[in-house]
Amino acid sequence: MPLQSPLHVSFDTAGPAAAARIWPVGALCRAIADALEARFNPVAVRGELTGFSRASSGHCYFSLKDENGQIRCAMFRRAASLLDFSPRDGELVEVRGRLGVYEPRGDLQLIVESMSRAGQGALFEQFLRLKAKLESEGLFEAGRKRSLPVMPRAIGLVTSLGAAALHDVMTALQRRVPHIPVVIAPASVQGASAAGELVKALSSLYQLAHDPRGPAPDLPVKPGRKTGARPEPPIDVILLVRGGGAIEDLWAFNDEQLARTIALSPVPVVCGVGHETDFTIADFVADLRAPTPTAAAELVSEPREVWLRVIDSVAQRLQQQVTRRLDADGQWLDQAAARLGRPSSLVLQHRVKLASSARRLQFATSLLLRQHRDALQETARSMPPGLQRGLNRSQERLARAELRLSLLDPTLVLQRGYAWLSTEGGQTISSVKQTHDGQQVLATLADGQLGLTVSGRCAE
Repeated sequence: MPLQSPLHVSFDTAGPAAAARIWPVGALCRAIADALEARFNPVAVRGELTGFSRASSGHCYFSLKDENGQIRCAMFRRAASLLDFSPRDGELVEVRGRLGVYEPRGDLQLIVESMSRAGQGALFEQFLRLKAKLESEGLFEAGRKRSLPVMPRAIGLVTSLGAAALHDVMTALQRRVPHIPVVIAPASVQGASAAGELVKALSSLYQLAHDPRGPAPDLPVKPGRKTGARPEPPIDVILLVRGGGAIEDLWAFNDEQLARTIALSPVPVVCGVGHETDFTIADFVADLRAPTPTAAAELVSEPREVWLRVIDSVAQRLQQQVTRRLDADGQWLDQAAARLGRPSSLVLQHRVKLASSARRLQFATSLLLRQHRDALQETARSMPPGLQRGLNRSQERLARAELRLSLLDPTLVLQRGYAWLSTEGGQTISSVKQTHDGQQVLATLADGQLGLTVSGRCAE
């Protein structure tokens, strides 16, 4: 049900009694609440969510706004439990409820009994368009996210000097890592110029990350540190922080130029903007998102006590190793000193070892000689029969060879009436072709030689 017209309260000033009436504050608030109840309720309102928060009790508190106005709203736990979506700042919603006055503060508020989506608010639609654009370019990819340094040499911090986030972060860092220098680059975190100042502050810290002797912001880094002092080590991580607020308050962190500047950071960037339920473009581009500024400080600052315990543990193990080594070396020295202090015992030990070795050598030599003597005796016993058998075999072979040789004796052939012809030069004649008429030849017979003359040849 739309609002019909502004509320007008008129007072009848005709009579002196009406003019003299004085309202107690509470009674006036109740009267106004009754008038609102009678004239408008129940009411339906369409607007954009801003400043939405859910208390631990389950009640929800927020405001509805459009380009012309804004109204505070409260949604109690029972009604909030019936929601079928998670309301977020920037969403366009339609609510139904009852107008009333919060008497302790005299504030006009709308008690919401139901809520439904009506679309996206203008700012939220702009946020989604930029998010989709940068996501398509790969600025949100997990592959480009860098891990945080375990022990940063210096920490950069971008926030407003008047922000409560500055105090929260510095308190956490001072408590956990008071030995790590912190360089603060101040910038506005809300308003039209905030995005440009944040870009400039980050750029100044990038110079310190590249060159530790570069220009430093004109701001005390820590209590007691000189203004504009340059950190000796380079910056290894940067914190971009701001406290919570409505979507309009955090809008500087949804700037495209700021997002691209964060993506160009030479060192990891931790974004701790708003509360745990708040998300900005800077959160998606940063290397790590922290739910709160204090959490961002804790992510980059392992407590000094943890490192001191690690050092104590390492020192204890080192001391144990040194003690064990000294004990072992001491025992070796004691044994060496004992040996050097009584050389006669060492000589006696070696004499005993030498005598034992001599006995073993004598026994081994006697055993070896006895084995060789037994072998010789066995050889002497077995040699004569063996020699006789060998001699007999040799004589038999000689007799057989003599017989074969005698069978080849040419004189035996001559004794059977054959003759051996040869030339006067002693060349054997085995064919008539080797002779000619009148040739002188020798015929060898069994008992002598004859001289013959060839007088004719007859060949087959």
